[in-house]
Amino acid sequence: PAAINTLGMASLRLCAGLAGHRSRLCVRSLRTLSGMTVSQIVEEVAKLLKLKAQIGGDEGKHQFTLKTAKGTRDYNPKQMAIRERVFNTIIRCFKRHGAEPMDTPVFELKETLTGKYGEDSKLIYDLKDQGGELLSLRYDLTVPFTRYLAMNKITNIKRYHIAKVYRRDNPAMTRGRYREFYQCDFDIAGQYDPMIPDAECLKIVHEILSELELGDFRIKVNDRRILDGMFAVCGVPDDKFRTICSTVDKLDKMSWEDVKSDMIGQYVSMQGGMDLAERLLQDAKMSQSKQAYLQLFQVTDKVVFDLSLARGLDYYTGVIYEAILTQNGPVNVAATQNGVEEKAEEGVSSMAGGGRYDGLVGMFDPKGRKVPCVGVSIERVFSIMEPTWPRQQQCAFPG
Repeated sequence: PAAINTLGMASLRLCAGLAGHRSRLCVRSLRTLSGMTVSQIVEEVAKLLKLKAQIGGDEGKHQFTLKTAKGTRDYNPKQMAIRERVFNTIIRCFKRHGAEPMDTPVFELKETLTGKYGEDSKLIYDLKDQGGELLSLRYDLTVPFTRYLAMNKITNIKRYHIAKVYRRDNPAMTRGRYREFYQCDFDIAGQYDPMIPDAECLKIVHEILSELELGDFRIKVNDRRILDGMFAVCGVPDDKFRTICSTVDKLDKMSWEDVKSDMIGQYVSMQGGMDLAERLLQDAKMSQSKQAYLQLFQVTDKVVFDLSLARGLDYYTGVIYEAILTQNGPVNVAATQNGVEEKAEEGVSSMAGGGRYDGLVGMFDPKGRKVPCVGVSIERVFSIMEPTWPRQQQCAFPG
């Protein structure tokens, strides 16, 4: 009896330790302890010890690091105040140009996003099967916008959309590249006079970056049709055009030796204003290509033609542009994640980009009906403003 009582007390203590886990085995042991033999109790205790080892006690409890996910960050009240100021500036500009706000779901059917981003498609976050639907987090705000136009048979609209997008990229916090970040998009869909909407997008970029006082900047401009013409002149096969575009787009990130092609190099290394346009129009090889032409519009001191600009996304069909800071190279950004400041490396240079994508709506329309579209996306501005924002202005914000 003494041995039974001792084993019984041991079983009770084990069960008490496991009670928080609501173990069925523990409950059964408590109910059947009375009237059991010593061997039976020993067997039950062994089962309880095994269960305890599987679950683990407090001393063996799994410890994890409390942190945000890689490529994401928190924003404290002062940082939110800065971001709010940036958003207000951007929204005011969008509204001045007649845009209306809209929103789309944070995730889309996977097939909606498939085949729109070229090599960048591998950066899309896919979700598990949700009730028979294969879903993905949105990669940008442009493809969901064109899906919306096709669904609702809209052929004319000016819209803006400010929301988070997600990319399974290798994050570089010091360059303002996150896996979760905001894009501020302005788009014009519909038939307009040639180049008017394109020029308006450039004007919007100029207004926003000037008002935010981020420093000296340039807006690089090119045209995918010019690139296609260059590639045709250089003998690049049609099925390699988009791959080459992605390679050319890396010229500001990689050494020229890594990406060059001798014939293409004659062209993509060119930069300039009206003088470059004149040189291209006089080039014998370029003038022979039916695809190669340059639609001229007034060039300000902030706009430069840059034939190395390619914008790797598959859906661009015409003019493309990108805004960069020029003050002594990229701005170094000291990024903080989980309370740890990361060392600034290359910094942030690109703050906006966009272009014309006339064929994207037609990819969703059952009859293939196209809607001319052009737009621009502002991003990474907060990463530049945060470390340089005057302390006295930060203190003026509530919180």
